[in-house]
Amino acid sequence: MRKFKIGLGEYYHVYNRGNNKQPIFLDYRDWVRFLFLVFYLQSSCVFYNLGRQVAYFVRHSVFNMDDEDKKEIKDKKITEIVAFCLMPNHFHLILREVKEGGISQYMQRLLNSYTKYFNTKYKRSGHLFQGPFQYVHVADNDQLLYLSTYIHRNPKDLEESFIEGRQYLFSSLQDYIGDNRWEDLLAREIILSQFDESNNYASFVEESTAKLSKETDSIIEGEEEIC
Repeated sequence: MRKFKIGLGEYYHVYNRGNNKQPIFLDYRDWVRFLFLVFYLQSSCVFYNLGRQVAYFVRHSVFNMDDEDKKEIKDKKITEIVAFCLMPNHFHLILREVKEGGISQYMQRLLNSYTKYFNTKYKRSGHLFQGPFQYVHVADNDQLLYLSTYIHRNPKDLEESFIEGRQYLFSSLQDYIGDNRWEDLLAREIILSQFDESNNYASFVEESTAKLSKETDSIIEGEEEIC
């Protein structure tokens, strides 16, 4: 049973991890597949030939979606993505409820679609994720800003220079401090409008205490720390 109902127009930290903390991505195409689902399931649109999109991203580091497809997704959004980070055995999202029941519908499609793909590819069965998705309501702007740094600092142990290098493809940090790869499909404005320029946000992330205090970060996660 959920502790509270997700509210229309409200922001939430949404996350989950692999069952028994197992990896949820076993090769590069798995990461790309999940990334495609993160962005293109935020609407009620149905997409086919996902393998073709994955193959295109592998070659070009961008999905081959035309403006008409992107507009349809924007017009039919059921949830809105503010920030994201995919990690080897878990993921973090900041989402806003756009349509009543949108986040639940979005997460059900995301987890079910990816689990079906993963189980088919690796000839396995059963649960891939550790139960239903978890979520924490973002109570105020301070928590929203801190949460964005917490999510964007997640890959800090995976690369030496996660700010200046911008190497990590599977986080929205590079979309905040550089060009937005996802255009209207990533709603950065609620965060970036509070900074004079993207370099100021980069410094804000770099100087943040997020991921340094387990006590504080457990509050961000809710009852169970997932980092």
